[in-house]
Amino acid sequence: MKSRLVLFFLSLITLNGMAQFPGGGFGGGPRQDPNRGQVSGKVMNPEGQPAEFATVIVLKSEFDSTANSTKEVVVKAQTTDMDGKFSFEGLPIMSPIKLKISSVGFKELEVPVQFDRPDPSLFSGMKPGQAPDMAVIQKIMAGFNKDLGELTLETDSQMLDGVTVKAAKALMEMDIDKKIFNVEKNIVTAGGTAVDVMRNIPSLQVDIDGNVKLRNAAPTLFIDGRPTTLTLEQIPADAIEKVEVITNPSAKYDASGSMAGILNLVLKKNRKSGFNGMVNIGADNYMGANTMTSLNLRQGKFNVSLMGMGNLMNRNTTGYSQRTSSIGGIDAMSYQDITSETKGMMGFGRLAIDYDLSSKTSFSIGGVMGGGNFNPYEDIMITNTINGVSSVSNRLSESSRQFRPKGLQLGFRQNFATEGEQLTMDFNYFGGTNGNDGIYTTNYLTDGGLITGTQIQKQIGEGANRFMTFQTDYVKPLKNDGQFETGIRAQLNTLSNLNDNTLKPVGSDVYQDVTSASINFDSDNSVYAAYVSVSGKVGNAFNYKTGLRAESSFYTGELLNTNESFSNSFPISLFPSIFLSKDLTDTDQLQMSVTRRVNRPNFFQLIPFVDYSDSLNITRGNADLVPEFTTSAELSYSKTIGTGTFLASAYFKHTNNLITQYLGQEVNPISGRLDLINTFINANSSDNYGVELTFTNKVTNWWDFTANANFYNSRINTENIESSIQSEPLLTAFGKLNNNFNLKNSWVIQLSGDYQGKTNVPVSQGRGFGPPSSAQSSSQGYIEPFYGVDIAVKKSFFKDNAGSLTLSANDIFRTRGNTQVSFGEGFSQTYYRLNNPQMIRLNFSLRFGQMDMKMFRRNSNPGAMEGMQMQ
Repeated sequence: MKSRLVLFFLSLITLNGMAQFPGGGFGGGPRQDPNRGQVSGKVMNPEGQPAEFATVIVLKSEFDSTANSTKEVVVKAQTTDMDGKFSFEGLPIMSPIKLKISSVGFKELEVPVQFDRPDPSLFSGMKPGQAPDMAVIQKIMAGFNKDLGELTLETDSQMLDGVTVKAAKALMEMDIDKKIFNVEKNIVTAGGTAVDVMRNIPSLQVDIDGNVKLRNAAPTLFIDGRPTTLTLEQIPADAIEKVEVITNPSAKYDASGSMAGILNLVLKKNRKSGFNGMVNIGADNYMGANTMTSLNLRQGKFNVSLMGMGNLMNRNTTGYSQRTSSIGGIDAMSYQDITSETKGMMGFGRLAIDYDLSSKTSFSIGGVMGGGNFNPYEDIMITNTINGVSSVSNRLSESSRQFRPKGLQLGFRQNFATEGEQLTMDFNYFGGTNGNDGIYTTNYLTDGGLITGTQIQKQIGEGANRFMTFQTDYVKPLKNDGQFETGIRAQLNTLSNLNDNTLKPVGSDVYQDVTSASINFDSDNSVYAAYVSVSGKVGNAFNYKTGLRAESSFYTGELLNTNESFSNSFPISLFPSIFLSKDLTDTDQLQMSVTRRVNRPNFFQLIPFVDYSDSLNITRGNADLVPEFTTSAELSYSKTIGTGTFLASAYFKHTNNLITQYLGQEVNPISGRLDLINTFINANSSDNYGVELTFTNKVTNWWDFTANANFYNSRINTENIESSIQSEPLLTAFGKLNNNFNLKNSWVIQLSGDYQGKTNVPVSQGRGFGPPSSAQSSSQGYIEPFYGVDIAVKKSFFKDNAGSLTLSANDIFRTRGNTQVSFGEGFSQTYYRLNNPQMIRLNFSLRFGQMDMKMFRRNSNPGAMEGMQMQ
C-alpha cells in the first residue's frame, strides 16, 4: 500500500510536469520528466576564496534511439556570481544528472546529483485514496532541493605551466539586427583616429574629409549605445573595441536621424584583475604625433578605469576647383588652385567606475573631458573670367577653431531572479563649448602679380551645445527563447551660436560690421519616445523580433540679430519594425527586416537666413521644408563554409520628401545681383537599392581576410523642382579587402585596399550650417572613381608579447583623390582634393601590470569565451 501511494504521488508530479513541456500529453509519446529539482552551491578556489565567473553546466543522460546508446545533453548553464554562488531551478528529478564545473587554470570538477525519492514511511497510516497533508508534501518537495555546499576546485598546474590562452574573436559576428566587427587587433589604424578605423570596416565608405557613408548616405554615430556630439576625428582608434553596423535600426533606437542607419562604437572597457594598463606613443611623417595611456584597477566589487590620449595633427590638402556659369546674361568661369594645411592638437580623457552592490545590482558612473585646437591655413589662387575679361586674386585664410567637450554617464542595472530579466536606467549628458576666429585676406593682382587692392574679412564666434538623454529599459524573458522589451526615452538638445563678421573693403582703413553675415541664434530641440519589442523562436529554427516605436519632437529657435523666432511641433508618429530569421541548416541562415524611419528638418535648415560669411559659398535655409520618411527592407543570407562566413544582402530604401542641398540662381540680398546660392529642398523622392556581399575566412593559421563588395543603384527624383536637371539612375560598385598575415616570431602584416566606383554625391543630412565642404548636393552631381591601398607591419616582443612596434602607410599610391562633378541650371563645376597621401606612422605599445589567469573569468557572458584557443 505504501509503495502504491508513493507511485501515485509521483504520477501526480509527472502529470503536472507534462503540462510544462510540448509533446507531454497522453498520447503515445514518451513520458516527460517533471522539472521540479533545485540545485545550489558555492564554488571555491584552493585558497578558500570564491571562484567568481566559473562555468557551471547541468548535464543529463538520455537514450539516443538513432545511435542506440546513451548520450549526455546540456540542460542548463550559468556562471558563478562574485561570491562564487550558483543556483538552478526547474531540473529533471527522475533522470540522472550531474554538474560540470570549469574555470581557466583549474581542473574540471564533476558532481553527480541524485534527488531523494519520497520515503514510504511518510505515508504510513494513510487510508486508500487519501491525499497527503501539507506537511508530507513539504517533506517530499524538500527532497527535490539540493544544497551542495562548498565545492573546491583544484589547480591545474600543467595547464598553467604549459598552456597559452589566446582570445581569437571572430572578425565579424552576426546578430538578428546588426553586424559586429571586432577591430581591437587592427594594426593599420594604430595611432590614428576613428576615421582610420572606419576605412577598414566592410560596408563603410570614407571620403576625403573623413565623412563616413553607409550605402551612400551618412549614418548616425553612437558611442556605447548612446548618441554623441563627438566627431570621428575626436575619438582615438586605440580606444575602440568593436564597431556595430546597424543598417536597419529596430524600434529600440531613435526613429529620427540618418536614413543610413547607426554606427555604434563600443569603447574598450578594461576589466582585467589587479592593476594593469597600456601605453601607446607614435608619430607620422607629416609631423603628427599621438599618445594614449589606459590604467585599470579592479578590487573586490569596484572596477576603476582611466584613459587619456593626446594627438598632434597636421593635415595637408592640395586640389583645384573649376566652375563655369551663365547667369543673367553674364558668362563666367572661375578657376581656383587650392593649397591648405591644418595644424592642431586635441586631448581626450575618460574615467569610469563600476560598483557591484550585489550579484544582481550594479551602478556605473563615467566622465569624459577633452579639448582641442585646430588652425587651418588656406591659400587659393583665383582666376575669374567674366564675358571674356580675366582678373586674378589671391585669397589667404588663417583661422583657429577650439572645442571643449565634456560628458557624464550614469547607469543602473538590476537583474532579477529569472535569468535574463533586467531593468536598466541611464542618464547621458554630453556638451561643451567651441570658439572660432578667422582672417580672410583677398589680394587683387595684376597680370604681373602686383597687388592693386586688398579686402580683409574678420570672423569671431563662439558657441555651446548640450545633449541630454534619459532612458529606461525593461527586459523579460519569454518562453521559447523569447524576450519582451520596453522602454521610454527623452532627449533634450540645446545649441547656441554667436558669430560676428566685420569687413574692411578695398581702399578703406575701417572695419565695418556686416550684420547680414553674422549668425547669432539659440535653439532647443526635444524628442520623446516609447517603444515595445517582442522576440522569440518558433520551433527550433525560426526567430522573430518585432517592435513598435512612438515618437514626437519639438523645436524652437531665435535669431538674436532680428529677434525672429521659429518653432515647430511634429506630432506623434508610429514606426514599426520587424526582423525574421530562419535557420535553413546548421550552416545556413536567412534573415529579413523591414523598418520605417523619419528625418525632420532642423533649425539650421529651416531658418531663412542668408549666410554670406564665405562669399565663395553662400547658403540659406528654407522655412518650407517638411520631414522625410524612409521605408527600408533588407533580405540577407549567411552561410558558414569551414572557417569562413559568407553574407549576401539585398536591400531597398525609398524616401519621400528627401531633404537635400540644392544650388540655384537667386538674387543675392547682399549685392542685389543674381548669384548661385546653396539652400535645402525637399526632393520628390529617392530610391536606393543594391546587393552587398561579405566574406570572412581564416584560410590558414597565419592568414585571414575580410572581403566586401557592394553593387547599388541610386536615384533622386527632383521632378517637383522647377527647371531642375534630372539625375539619371547610377549603377555603381564599392569594394574593400582586408588581409592579416600572422607570421613566425610574432610578426604581423596587414594589407588592405578599397575601391569606389562612380557614384552620386552622398545625400546630405544637414547636420551643420554654413558653406558645404563638398561641391554640391546629391541631386546635382557625381563622384568619379578612386581607390586606395594601405599596409602595416607589426612586431611584438617582451614577455607575453607585452610590447609591440607598428609601422603603417596609408594611401601608398596617392590615389585617394576625390573628384566631384556638379551641374545645374546655368552652371557646371569640377572639384578635386587629395588629403595626406602616403602617410607613414610609427607606433609603440606597451602593456604592464598584473596579468593573471583570472582576467579570463571576469566576463559573465558565456559568449565571451567563444573563440578561446588552447595552444
